[in-house]
Amino acid sequence: QVQLVESGGGLVQPGGSLRLSCAASGSIFSPKDMNWYRQAPGKQRDLVAGITAGGSTNYADSVKGRFTISRDNAKNTVYLQMNSLKPEDTAVYYCNAYYRYPYTKTYWGQGTQVTVSS
Repeated sequence: QVQLVESGGGLVQPGGSLRLSCAASGSIFSPKDMNWYRQAPGKQRDLVAGITAGGSTNYADSVKGRFTISRDNAKNTVYLQMNSLKPEDTAVYYCNAYYRYPYTKTYWGQGTQVTVSS
């Protein structure tokens, strides 16, 4: 069974930085796509950034130029470097991973809280 373990959340002041990590384990196959989503209280879960196994990336407009997604395929780990954080970035951040083998399935992490406040 695939497990995704996130780390790196916390409390940071506006303008500060955080780096989230998400490590996938439990499969001999590597995920095709890995993504970060976030969900603020009372709001839907939205895509923040995604990266394919080949390194292609996409970002939500609200984080372009501030967040950078990357991955280490050897470690099946995805990272989210978050700079110039704003209070509106406050949310629970979730990692997900899409596998094509041995069958298609998407897995989710447990979430990590990011709070941007002075």
